[in-house]
Amino acid sequence: MDYDALIELAVELGYRLAISGAETFRVEESVNRLLGAYGIQAEAFSIPNCLIVSIETENSRPITRMRRIGHHGNDLDAVERYSNLSRKLCAEHPEPQVAWKWLEETEQARVHYRLPFIVLGSFLGAAGFAVLFRGDWTDCLCAGVCGVIAGILGAGMDRMKTNPFFKTILSAFVLALAVYGLNKLGLCHDPDAAVIGGLMLLVPGLLFTNAMRDIIYGDINSGVNRIVQVLLVAVAIALGTAVAWNTAVWLWGIPAGRSFQGYGLGLQLLGSFAGCAGFSLLFNIHGHGGLLCVLGGVLGWLVFSLVLPMGDLAATFYATLVCAAYSEIMARVRKYPAISYLVVSLFPMLPGTGVYYTMTHMMQGDVEAFAQEGAHTAAVAGLMAVAILLVSTLVRLWGVWQMEHNKKKAAKH
Repeated sequence: MDYDALIELAVELGYRLAISGAETFRVEESVNRLLGAYGIQAEAFSIPNCLIVSIETENSRPITRMRRIGHHGNDLDAVERYSNLSRKLCAEHPEPQVAWKWLEETEQARVHYRLPFIVLGSFLGAAGFAVLFRGDWTDCLCAGVCGVIAGILGAGMDRMKTNPFFKTILSAFVLALAVYGLNKLGLCHDPDAAVIGGLMLLVPGLLFTNAMRDIIYGDINSGVNRIVQVLLVAVAIALGTAVAWNTAVWLWGIPAGRSFQGYGLGLQLLGSFAGCAGFSLLFNIHGHGGLLCVLGGVLGWLVFSLVLPMGDLAATFYATLVCAAYSEIMARVRKYPAISYLVVSLFPMLPGTGVYYTMTHMMQGDVEAFAQEGAHTAAVAGLMAVAILLVSTLVRLWGVWQMEHNKKKAAKH
């Protein structure tokens, strides 16, 4: 048995899953199952920036490989493709050379949306969520246009491998300053709604979702690591927005805003559909699976709106429960990773407004408002985590029960 070729194959597969945006437990399970299919007992340890795999040969010779993991992307199509390849390798366990060929074929078969679709995704994501934040149609258009500017800027900095923290600061600054400029021209009536809608493009939804799922599955180190990254992104958004605000006040005076009661439920659901469709493009989700992800977001917002009279915390909890259950069901029906459905479905419930106003109060020195808004935002994030944990735990218990039930049936026969 070519142990070296097999461990190299497993490490490469785990690495490609990780940089595409897969959860820690998925990376480790894929490596362990792949090597286990060849009769090799393996120990895989993964954190967001490193993957270590160790095996022991028949003559008790230990082999260990370590791979450093760089920038994590948002390519959920790649996560699905590599997950399917992992299942295929485990089922057929071909020769290592054939397995490597399949891996390279999977890499070559990956597809990416071109720049026009990225622009469309940025516009729909920002404009659609501006509807949910009570922006009128002009605010939504302004959010969409400024979101496109920030999206193109971010894509350009990604190609130049710019530091993610600096990229977020600059993107938030350019986006917010553009909104305040349109407000000065009278084209944007509620700059807060437009800015928050645009900033949703910068909110690390996949990172937040993976952090929650890592903690749920017991990968505390990875979960805490990702939570710290989420907090750093929030600080970067706050810094960029604060500098843009101060620059706008210096150039044009305090931006003027007016309140808008928001649209009815029908248009809100349409906004949720548009926003989630935008993010399905930005997360490189293809085929009718993308539509199913978007429908999960619409379903989540519908539940949120219906339960909202009980309070926004209760609405967030029940909407997240529904989205998590929907994601698990779709994952099992279509044999695809649940993360694709979950991350898009949860976007309408992510506390983008809370993050924005928390950081705004901090920059303005309003300690009391900062503490109050920050505690509320943390409560929203905590309830989302609890809802995901509840559904995930029930699904796992159901899986264990089914396995034991099947074993008993097989024993009887």
